[in-house]
Amino acid sequence: MENRLVDGGADSEERAAEAALRPKALADFVGQHKVRQQLELVLHGAKGRGTAPDHILLAGPPGLGKTTLAMIIANELGTPIRITSGPAIQHAGDLAAILSSLTEGEVLFLDEIHRMSRPAEEMLYMAMEDYRVDVIVGKGPGATAIPLELPPFTLVGATTRSGLLPAPLRDRFGFTAHMEFYEPADLEQVVHRSARLLDLDVDLEAAAEIASRSRGTPRIANRLLRRVRDFAQVKGDGRGTVGAARAALAVYEVDERGLDRLDRAVLGALLNLFQGGPVGLSTLAVAIGEETDTVEEVAEPFLVRQGLLARTPRGRIATAAAWRHLDLPMPRTAPGAGQETLFPEPDQ
Repeated sequence: MENRLVDGGADSEERAAEAALRPKALADFVGQHKVRQQLELVLHGAKGRGTAPDHILLAGPPGLGKTTLAMIIANELGTPIRITSGPAIQHAGDLAAILSSLTEGEVLFLDEIHRMSRPAEEMLYMAMEDYRVDVIVGKGPGATAIPLELPPFTLVGATTRSGLLPAPLRDRFGFTAHMEFYEPADLEQVVHRSARLLDLDVDLEAAAEIASRSRGTPRIANRLLRRVRDFAQVKGDGRGTVGAARAALAVYEVDERGLDRLDRAVLGALLNLFQGGPVGLSTLAVAIGEETDTVEEVAEPFLVRQGLLARTPRGRIATAAAWRHLDLPMPRTAPGAGQETLFPEPDQ
């Protein structure tokens, strides 16, 4: 599966490009109003008491700003931040080495915390609760546990799948922030702020156009903005006009609802080959030449969220909104024909 322009994830190269666009203070962070308000109370309360704040879990889909918030937390506290990830910690010794080198008040950011190994998780329980770890020296009957005291620190964990976290680990976080998809108005602010940092003149209509195709995700909004900048500089006059935005996103096959080639291929097969369904997942995947995991985990979540596709016990079916979006007549025999859709299209 090729890299998608509308994928919420990011590789190391893109994360480096994002670093220049990240806000440094909570007041500059756009969107997530409830989370910002809650975090402000947690952080300012801890600073007022002169103690390390409770451990913080940031949960939500990729691209919504969890890494940015972790860096803001350290900046607001005026402490250094140590960054690692769950896949990088496969042994308890890896975690012990990181924890033993922390300084007092330091923030440890653990991305993809749900992918940590079980032995490391069990060591983390004691470190979070008692600021202590037991380092095992030796093997077999002669092994000895040496207690190692840790300075107070704040663990900030980020996860896209909080349901995979064991309950004992979840319970040790004093505050859990549930990140939601962004409203278009908030994404427009993200686009304008990023455009200023990229030294790109973007008009109001262009920002709204980019925001409406960004799937409620700031990372996608910034990615689309960079592609609009490329188009404006190569094919236009260097300004981010609404015409340049529409033309650029047409080149990259991102339509007005944020669907890309894969999304439209799934809907097109469902409507044109199977008259709207129901059709099994494996059959649908074969029809578009993709793996079943790609269809189920990459394309379907957004299509379901947009009310264009529904999962039923008999298979996948297209909604009336899908027929309208692809501008195809809905057959009388199609599922839901003649009925009000459960997913009305939002007002334009």
